Amino acid sequence: MAFIHDNFLLENSFAKQLYFNYAQNQPIIDYHNHLIPELVASNHQFDNLTQLWLDGDHYKWRAMRTWGIDEHFITGEASHQEKFQKWAETVPYMLRNPLYHWTHLELKRYFNVDDLLNASSANAIYNTTKEQIGSENYRVQDLLSKMNVEVICTTDDPLDDLKHHAALEQSDSALKMLPTFRPDAFFKTGSPEGLKQKIDLLSNISSITITDFDSFVEAMSTRHQYFHNSGCRLSDHGLESIPFEDYSSTEIESIFYKVLSSNQLNSIESRKYVTACLLEFAKIEHGLGWVQQFHLGAIRDNNSRLNRILGADSGVDSIGDFSQARGMSRFFDALDAEDKLAKTIIYNLNPADNEVFATMIGNYNDGSIRGKMQFGSGWWFLDQLDGMEKQINTLSNMGILSCFVGMLTDSRSFLSFTRHEYFRRLLCNILGKDIEKGLISNDIQLVGSIVEKICYSNAKNYFNFK
Repeated sequence: MAFIHDNFLLENSFAKQLYFNYAQNQPIIDYHNHLIPELVASNHQFDNLTQLWLDGDHYKWRAMRTWGIDEHFITGEASHQEKFQKWAETVPYMLRNPLYHWTHLELKRYFNVDDLLNASSANAIYNTTKEQIGSENYRVQDLLSKMNVEVICTTDDPLDDLKHHAALEQSDSALKMLPTFRPDAFFKTGSPEGLKQKIDLLSNISSITITDFDSFVEAMSTRHQYFHNSGCRLSDHGLESIPFEDYSSTEIESIFYKVLSSNQLNSIESRKYVTACLLEFAKIEHGLGWVQQFHLGAIRDNNSRLNRILGADSGVDSIGDFSQARGMSRFFDALDAEDKLAKTIIYNLNPADNEVFATMIGNYNDGSIRGKMQFGSGWWFLDQLDGMEKQINTLSNMGILSCFVGMLTDSRSFLSFTRHEYFRRLLCNILGKDIEKGLISNDIQLVGSIVEKICYSNAKNYFNFK
């Protein structure tokens, strides 16, 4: 039997019924990823599996470094086939790492390859997949179509012109590609000159002269509206934690004057500035009916040497141990007090904080929208079997799993959409085992309808994409 077979991860008949009858064929709404919009709009065609699979994938880079592969064969000048060979040599020794499952699931689903990837099979698999990748039906949009992807939401700077999103919209493609408003660059107070340059660019593109904090918020509001007109319905923030520092309008104007003068802020001033920005942006997004997302808990760029050579997203990030509850509570409460708290998804990277996140959302669900506050799916280091199962169990214990908007890829790879299948199989297996144990009723139709909601319709209704 092939390693990736029909019943992969499905341990009993109930799990199989749930997966094959209610989960397998649902379209994919991938509401958070890091795909490059230009490659989607141009329907790019890659040359080989190294370009498609390894370039830019810091998950794999990290694993190869751990196995003792020289950087020359990871991000260096080695040939594409040499890099693939080194990856293939690493894979057999990654048992129990999610990359082992993902690797073989992607080979099976996209290329119908059942062979296990290793040093001996690498050459044949490289050549077989290269031939397929070079064919006309392996362009980017075809790869997405193979996985029944309906919507993808990219991650975009507020100053982006979104021309590639517009180009795809104007094409005859059935795929919907929508932008996500990610203003993180405007929170980087540690680089005062870079922050000032971003604000100058914002001023130019918005045609608003930014002289104070109010005019800055006005300029940001015009960018929100521009994104909204382009189909955007989400914002996203990648933060260690949500800061909340009390401030007065006078203090913020003084702090913002320092920002406009390219002066360094101290830690308290920085927290006040970011708090004010987050609150003002959140109010704009509430008015537009958006969903705000917060990816919390990563400690980034730990290896200064590799970061200096390769830049960000080079595989040297990890789980942080930041205090989360107090800042989240005060931030959400400040917005809720004004009835301006938008639909919100919070993603946790430290499993020790799962219960904190799962109970926090319950404080601010107000009955206006089903599942208004969401504890997001297992993220980054936690989008594997154990991490996703813990997130599902914690949400089930302390919230309502039936309201969950489900999985996303959070990926730069066009082959990562099998992660939705991986999640769906895991979800069905958890519920199937509960039926077998008598922990939930043996009502396949009811449980199946919940599976369908989590896999597709909850997200469709929650985001309300146009």
